[in-house]
Amino acid sequence: MNKYLDDLSINTIRLLSAESVQKANSGHPGLPMGAAPMAYTLWSKNMKHNPSNPNWVDRDRFILSAGHGSALLYSLLHLFGYGLTIEDLKQFRQKGSKTPGHPEYGHTPGVEITTGPLGQGQANGVGMALAESYLASKFNRPGYEIVNHYTYVLSGDGDMMEGITAEAASLAGTLGLSKLIVLYDSNNISIEGNTDIAFRESVEDRYKAYGWQVIVVNDGNSVEDISEAIMKAKQDTKRPSLITIKTQIGYGSPKMGTAAAHGEPLGLENIKKTKEFLNWQYTEEFFVPSEVKEYMDKIRKDGEKAEEEWNKLFKSYKEKYPELAEEWELWHSNELPVDILNREDFWKFSEGKMATRNFSGEVINRLAKLIPNLIGGSADLAPSNKTYMKDKGDFSAENRNGANLHFGVREHAMAAIANGIAAHGGLRIFVATFFVFSDYMKAAMRLSALMKLPVIYVLTHDSIGVGEDGPTHEPIEQLISLRSIPNMHVYRPADSKETAAAWYSAIERKDGPTAIILSRQNLPLYEESSKEALKGAYILKDSEKEVPDLILMATGSEVELIYEAAKVLKEKQVDTRVVSMPSWEVFEKQSQEYKESILPSSVTKRLAVEAGCSLGWHKYVGSFGDVISIDTFGASAPAEELFKEYGFTVDNVVEKALKLLERK
Repeated sequence: MNKYLDDLSINTIRLLSAESVQKANSGHPGLPMGAAPMAYTLWSKNMKHNPSNPNWVDRDRFILSAGHGSALLYSLLHLFGYGLTIEDLKQFRQKGSKTPGHPEYGHTPGVEITTGPLGQGQANGVGMALAESYLASKFNRPGYEIVNHYTYVLSGDGDMMEGITAEAASLAGTLGLSKLIVLYDSNNISIEGNTDIAFRESVEDRYKAYGWQVIVVNDGNSVEDISEAIMKAKQDTKRPSLITIKTQIGYGSPKMGTAAAHGEPLGLENIKKTKEFLNWQYTEEFFVPSEVKEYMDKIRKDGEKAEEEWNKLFKSYKEKYPELAEEWELWHSNELPVDILNREDFWKFSEGKMATRNFSGEVINRLAKLIPNLIGGSADLAPSNKTYMKDKGDFSAENRNGANLHFGVREHAMAAIANGIAAHGGLRIFVATFFVFSDYMKAAMRLSALMKLPVIYVLTHDSIGVGEDGPTHEPIEQLISLRSIPNMHVYRPADSKETAAAWYSAIERKDGPTAIILSRQNLPLYEESSKEALKGAYILKDSEKEVPDLILMATGSEVELIYEAAKVLKEKQVDTRVVSMPSWEVFEKQSQEYKESILPSSVTKRLAVEAGCSLGWHKYVGSFGDVISIDTFGASAPAEELFKEYGFTVDNVVEKALKLLERK
């Protein structure tokens, strides 16, 4: 090791980060200055990556879970040659820049995942390590380890306080994900002061209990000690590794070791004093010494050589295992391997009533036979969610081939792990739980949508139909909550064909997540239902007149109510159109002509029925319409009694419709 060059590179990272924050007059200089040695050591001496191709499939992944320290990541990306310029660093936190306040996946080259909400990144890392392990088991052959990379996560004290980190770390230890290495920047400082005010447990003992290898580096400035710890972590092939690295926040500045260094610019005078402390010989701002540039050029070339070697290996692999290589390329293409849309057997179901969760279970197993890289599981609810894939095995520490994932009762971590799997590439992921527990998953679901990751969320037990479990388990506001997330598609199907449509829409989608909301109670199969559900809303049963007297609309289980109510209304000489609206978001993406054909503006008498809160429905029923909904919590009783109690009956739909028609 060249200590002079190491120190010069580390101080360059520190000062680029501090000056980025200072120029923006906003940001967090403390973590970048304290964690610069560990990040530099990892990137320059231990991490397999090719800055010339940030998307090299067998690269090591680096996640900055402590996303507020983004200035550190941007400084690394600039120095190591990922295409970020000095001008980009000067535009830190500015509108339209490549250097936003927290790292954003798909926006800045080299950023593996969007982080910011603390703890998410470490859970994402578990997902990436899981994906690596599964793909390695599937594709590697003796002498041909085409999948062989690590996932590194840089976490801070705040990450370690978040509950999602505990969930994810526990699962990682249970699964023995040895290719996961977490660098813990332990500086004992948070925004409010010393972490002792709220955080006193031994993180190391906690992680040992989770089944992790734990290594402690007492000198956070020692490149040699940090590198040695990383190499030791790699030697353990049975456990993930936590490397606690003791650092001082804001190292080198007058605010070193204090909360004042955490989340505000240092100030020009303090940056000047920092340069004096670090023995920085250069006066120019945002300066990179020539020795550092030359060294980084060498590292970049080494990365290019590493990928070249992998490309040679894959070429040989392709010759020896052509079928596997073809499958590898298909798995990473994001294209469906078969034309599911036009397969008649995909859309056919047995007649008779069945819960949409059961229909979903059938669809999942059909897809599992058609899409070999489908992987997924539930938060300890697979028998209830109907998400178990037959003959696909269970992923575990002992079996890396299983496509069924068991997340345990860890909903938040499950969703964030799914994001990591999706961002890693090569796999199609779904996860499942009871709909009401989507509240526990919300932060990670929001990030799925923000990152445009095609994660599929299977959410069953969708209403007061849950019955005896009572209001704690009966979703009310969750539907509109998920519908309010930008770029989230929410499907609440009414029968088997609509459930198949929801799944097809989700599995075909490439630019965002889909939540499929499913019933516990049995629902009928409608002769008139069809693939038109792929448009988000369609006419299930039309009126006899060109312009109907009334439009009834509903989703999921309540479609049965409006379908039957329309028959009663016909006997009363009311001409009714029945509209099933399984997905508002998909409907809104249709042409204005199509939307007008389903909900003509000339028909103002409209009634919507849904066993959730009314918020949002007024957009579709208008000021002359009405909604049958629930704007209070449910109760514990048999489902049939609850539906009657809250007005979800055919008689009530008819009564409301007739009153609506009487309005002037």
